[in-house]
Amino acid sequence: MNSPASSLLAGFLLDLCLGDPRCLPHPIRGFGALAGKLESFGRKAGRRMGLRWAGIGFALVAIGAAASVVGLSLRAASLWSWAAEAVAVYWIYAMLALRDLDAQAGAVVRRLGDGDLPGARKQLANIVGRDTENLEEPEILRAAIETVSENLSDGVVAPLLYFGLAGPVGMAVYKAANTLDSLVGYTDERYLEFGWASARIDDALNFLPARISAGLIWAAAGLLGLNLPRSVSAVWSDASKQPSPNAGYPEAAVAGALGIRLGGLNYYRGVARVKPFLGEPIHPLSARTFQQARKILYASSVFMAAAVTGWLAASGG
Repeated sequence: MNSPASSLLAGFLLDLCLGDPRCLPHPIRGFGALAGKLESFGRKAGRRMGLRWAGIGFALVAIGAAASVVGLSLRAASLWSWAAEAVAVYWIYAMLALRDLDAQAGAVVRRLGDGDLPGARKQLANIVGRDTENLEEPEILRAAIETVSENLSDGVVAPLLYFGLAGPVGMAVYKAANTLDSLVGYTDERYLEFGWASARIDDALNFLPARISAGLIWAAAGLLGLNLPRSVSAVWSDASKQPSPNAGYPEAAVAGALGIRLGGLNYYRGVARVKPFLGEPIHPLSARTFQQARKILYASSVFMAAAVTGWLAASGG
């Protein structure tokens, strides 16, 4: 074994089989705890240098810490080839989120199927940033499909791409930036300045993966017999209208492929935000359309894993 290509394949398969058991510690949760501690120091520094400059320092230190932990663990393990392989496989597994994304979103839809609307709202709050307390079934389904679509890029495609470019350390840099964006990358009064750098770094790192994700979704739509031309059209006409420079691409691709409409009114910490619509409402949002989105998620992820593995193998990795 002992190659980046074989390590990637092993880590990807581990994620498919195991997901993220909540009974075990996870490095991303540990990084989130570290970021919380660093934020408090950063805000104190911000009283002297300004919150934006403090936020820049916060982002660089946090991302550097994540990269250092992964890099040092690989260097320590390099004394034994089997240990280096095992550590690399672990980091790949830990920084992919395919199985967990499916499990978390699927739990929301299962609660809806059981008639447990309050439970579905509570479960949904674990995986989205919007307010969920008053959502009805169509809005819950929309949120579940949107998070599956967007996190195909954030949780699978981008980590695989950055592994191909820079190994586990590249994955760590990306996952740290993406986690910081979810923690502080808001536009409210508290985070507008402090979280500015984290949000901009995440936007830059997601620029290419989001567009690759749209292409993968097109390939999946063709394979699954969904509407490929409509998916292409939705990306072309709707993706760039979103406030995020990246999230609209996989979401529009999924919306077009399924013949559904995503986007619209959401509330974040009580503040209303209206996002442009993605796709056309040819079919209603339903458990069936969610299951189709799941198929797109898995097909696109397998395509990306195969592409990066093949690329590494062909380049001698």
